[in-house]
Amino acid sequence: MNLPWRFAPLLGERVTLDLLRADDLDALSTIQGDASIVRYMMYEARSREQVADAIARDGARDSLEKAGDYVQPAIRDADGRLVGTLYFRLASTDDRTAEIGWLLSASERGKGYATEAAAMFLRLAFDDLGMHRVTAELDPRNDASAAVCQRLGMRQEAHLRENLWLKGEWVDTAIFAILEQDYRRARA
Repeated sequence: MNLPWRFAPLLGERVTLDLLRADDLDALSTIQGDASIVRYMMYEARSREQVADAIARDGARDSLEKAGDYVQPAIRDADGRLVGTLYFRLASTDDRTAEIGWLLSASERGKGYATEAAAMFLRLAFDDLGMHRVTAELDPRNDASAAVCQRLGMRQEAHLRENLWLKGEWVDTAIFAILEQDYRRARA
C-alpha cells in the first residue's frame, strides 16, 4: 500500500472533491439537518452546532495512514457549491480494504454526482493507494445508493437481516464490494 497518503483536491468532469471548510456550514446543515436525507445514515438529523463540529472534525482529516483513518471530502458541483460529502475509511491496511459512502443534497440527487465522486475515489483507491477491496454498507431500502454501487461495478455480497437497532427499529444492512481485479477488468 502507498501510505501515508495526504488528501489533495480531485477534479472530475462535473464535480470536485476537496476538504470541508467553515463556509460549508449552511449547505451542510441543510443536508445533515434534514431527517429525510439522513434517514439511512447512522446518525439522526444534526443541529447546526453539530454540523459545525462535524466540519471542524472532518475538515481536519486530510490523511490516511492506519486502519480506522478516514477522509470525508466535500462533493462540489461545477460552480463550487457543496452538494454532498464522500466518506472513505481504511478498514485494514494488512488486508488492503476500505469502505466508501456518500451523502447528497435532496435537490442534487439523480444527477450522477455521487457516482462520479465515488468513481474518482475508487480510481484513487486502486491506482494510487493499492487497495485490494472496497466495500459500501447501506440500508437496502436505499435504492439510490444501491444503484450507485451497481453503476460503480460493485456486487452485493451480503444482506444481513435486522442486524442493527437504529432509530427505533431493526434494520437490515446490504454489503456491496468491488475487488481490485474486477475494477481493472471493468476498466480494460
